[in-house]
Amino acid sequence: MTKSAACIVAIAIGTCAAQAGSLRVGAARVDITPAANPTNPPTGKYEHEHLCVRAIVLDNGETRAALIGGDAGGFADNIWGPASKQIAAELKCPVENIVMSATHSHSAGFGPPPRPGQGGQPAAPAANQPAPPVVGQIVDAVRQARAKLQPAKFGFGTGFSYLNVNRDNIDSQTHKWTQAPNLEAPSDKTVAVLKFESMVGEPIAVYVNYAMHPVNGYLSGFTSGDFPGAASRYIEQAYGDKLVAVWTQGASGDQNPLYLRPSTNAMASRGSLPITGNVLVREPVEARIRDGSMEPGPLDPKVRDQLERWMEAEGMLLGEEVIRVMTNTTRMDASPRIQAAQNAVSCPGRKRTNTGREGEPGAYEDAGPVSIRLGVLRIGNTALTSVNAEIYSEIGMRMKKESPVANTVMVTLANGRADSGYIPNDASFGAYTFQVLGSRLKPGCAETAIVNGLVDMIQAQSR
Repeated sequence: MTKSAACIVAIAIGTCAAQAGSLRVGAARVDITPAANPTNPPTGKYEHEHLCVRAIVLDNGETRAALIGGDAGGFADNIWGPASKQIAAELKCPVENIVMSATHSHSAGFGPPPRPGQGGQPAAPAANQPAPPVVGQIVDAVRQARAKLQPAKFGFGTGFSYLNVNRDNIDSQTHKWTQAPNLEAPSDKTVAVLKFESMVGEPIAVYVNYAMHPVNGYLSGFTSGDFPGAASRYIEQAYGDKLVAVWTQGASGDQNPLYLRPSTNAMASRGSLPITGNVLVREPVEARIRDGSMEPGPLDPKVRDQLERWMEAEGMLLGEEVIRVMTNTTRMDASPRIQAAQNAVSCPGRKRTNTGREGEPGAYEDAGPVSIRLGVLRIGNTALTSVNAEIYSEIGMRMKKESPVANTVMVTLANGRADSGYIPNDASFGAYTFQVLGSRLKPGCAETAIVNGLVDMIQAQSR
């Protein structure tokens, strides 16, 4: 069988192991900022007030691949479906070679309103809705990146940031589960960095992964890419806008920023609550606006500016760590193999029959199975694993520990959106947090199914 024929067969089963050739890389950024909100228009002072979609296109002479990230709450199936098909046709590559994810910024637009009782998680768009305009913007970014393909090298490195924290905790007053920093609970501090540069060392692109919910601007009333948007622009500007920085979410289902005082103050301002110099308890402040118990008022300009400066500060801190890792990443590969696969696993489902955000047990009845889309894109000795949902940190850490590839990254909220809600690890199903209570998965399946499914795909690529 010829190499071309073998690849055709491989594509038919959802995987294509390409032989190594000379790598070419191109990258592009497209502004997708919506029309200005007349109530809370942008100040024009901060880069994170712009939303962007970014694309990195790889070509090793045998196949192509695309790494796409966008400042958005999520890219559901009504975006992933048409966009991935158009990109596959544009690049003449399998859909499996595309990794498309959102930063999950809570101030970048979530789309449809939440389902009742789901703790603020937006409902999936109806299947018959037309494709949103962002589909064309994503495809445009890929086209622009493809037009800039040039000989390149690829490297991988990791750093650390202690800005994130596990958010599942016991309230010291009520002794019930709540959303608050838990410094004793699992939290992955890894900042993973994929670096792409020209053959003479000029920067082209960087692909970054970190596990922390961008909730700073949640319910703030203004548009922002939050710290991922700030970090991306900080990195890009540090290199004179010669590179494109794609930011992706790691296993952040139970991970919040450690410092949320400026964000909670903004919600308190809109909820007409007094603001002190101390940290306010977030849940009761947030609930006044989130649950519709009151009509939110205007956001104090000084409080808003403090929040926006904090978003910028977090982005700068994370950006500096990325730049440090890039600087120290000197082992580069000019001819990496590109291999890709996608698969789906199914787990038993459940439907909640009572309400309440958290703190009390949930009541459930059986429901249909839940499908979870998994993917692996292998670039040389680095494996980008992906899940189309928000998963808990321990699942991502277990995945990286059990992966047969040392350089393994977990990209979440990628390639559509599962109907699972949050995916807790098995041990966390005993917690009465809003993520666990709202999950449409029965305990005991998803963690192992995800890890084993991804490991199996990586092992199949190594044969």
